[in-house]
Amino acid sequence: MTDHQQEVPGAIPDVSLAAASRFVTGSGFVMEEVTATSVTGHAEFGPDQHTPWGVVHGGVYTTIVESAGSVGASRAVLERGQFAVGVHNATDFLRPASSGRALVRATALHQGRTQQLWEVVITAAESGKDLARGQLRLQNVPLPATGEGR
Repeated sequence: MTDHQQEVPGAIPDVSLAAASRFVTGSGFVMEEVTATSVTGHAEFGPDQHTPWGVVHGGVYTTIVESAGSVGASRAVLERGQFAVGVHNATDFLRPASSGRALVRATALHQGRTQQLWEVVITAAESGKDLARGQLRLQNVPLPATGEGR
């Protein structure tokens, strides 16, 4: 996100993989569509996301849940000069995977004035089986101040 984007309420930040932090980039999560009520995308899994036992690390799934839910929830409140921060992430790991494409679908379950609840489902593209499912509760907070002293 550039300084200019932070200064303009309602400006949509760059959520592309190229603009993501190294942490989020490491998850392999690519957002394809972001709306105020849903986020879709995918991740390519391989050795970079593995545990020492050769399966995708649970932290990767948790990161995807947090990223998808936070971006969608933030999109929902951006025009109010707010963004959303995760306050509780409960991710269930349903089956192991070692490689391949995973599809990500985040959906708003509740969008209130101060909090939101999102569900994120991560599915193996090839088999159609769910790999992980998470719920993310978020707090709507004012966008950070811009300028000196950040």
